[in-house]
Amino acid sequence: MAFHEHSLMNETAAKPASGQPDYVLDGADERPILVVLHQESSTPGRVGQVLQRHGVRLDIRRPVLGEALPESLDDHRGAIVFGGPPSANDRDDYLRTELDWLQVPLSEERPFLGICLGAQMLAKHLGATVSSHPDGLAEVGYYPLRATEKGRQLVPEWPRMIYQWHREGFDLPHGASLLAEGDWYPNQAFQYGPAAFAVQFHAELTLAMMYRWTTRGHERLRLPGAQGRRAHFDGRGIYDPPVLRWLEAFLARAFGRKVTGR
Repeated sequence: MAFHEHSLMNETAAKPASGQPDYVLDGADERPILVVLHQESSTPGRVGQVLQRHGVRLDIRRPVLGEALPESLDDHRGAIVFGGPPSANDRDDYLRTELDWLQVPLSEERPFLGICLGAQMLAKHLGATVSSHPDGLAEVGYYPLRATEKGRQLVPEWPRMIYQWHREGFDLPHGASLLAEGDWYPNQAFQYGPAAFAVQFHAELTLAMMYRWTTRGHERLRLPGAQGRRAHFDGRGIYDPPVLRWLEAFLARAFGRKVTGR
């Protein structure tokens, strides 16, 4: 498993299709990326590892612990809102404040990525519905992922299987471009405007996180549609290398700098 975590650490650029520019992830912009987490024990996982490996600093904040979000992203190169136990439909004050705050990266057209709950919050902020599957199915484990033509224009190669941990999904917001789709939850990734992205799945998952989630959240493994614990670890051994390649390329595209003429 160590190979899956570290074998591609030196790959820094999104590999473009013919005629497209490279996007390089490095520390040329010294401002940190704002990282929003939803539990005291949460970490930015492999997303944080990839960013820091390429010289990108992180400013980690947890609104659930009373830590405020900035009124502007002028001092940040972008923002990432991660997942967590809450629903985007919950009425907790910090979640409602966070939902409203999403207008900051959108209005400033700053690089933004929402992951799982973060994606659902972005969709809800944009007026889309966040809800459970009509048949009560959950995605907990590895499930098929299909990139759209727009998604392949953004990042040419997407993994065909991806790790999921959710029982709610989102409608595609008006004006958004669908980047990837799935079977049970059709809207898996979208782009809104020039710089805002959302993904339902968990490319940030490390092996340690998989152990922790399947242990502390073991009750979710019994939800309709969820996979057994062994299947999670077997799936990681089979499917993880393309996920890491995609993550490197996607983060370079979302938060890196464009390099032409290479």
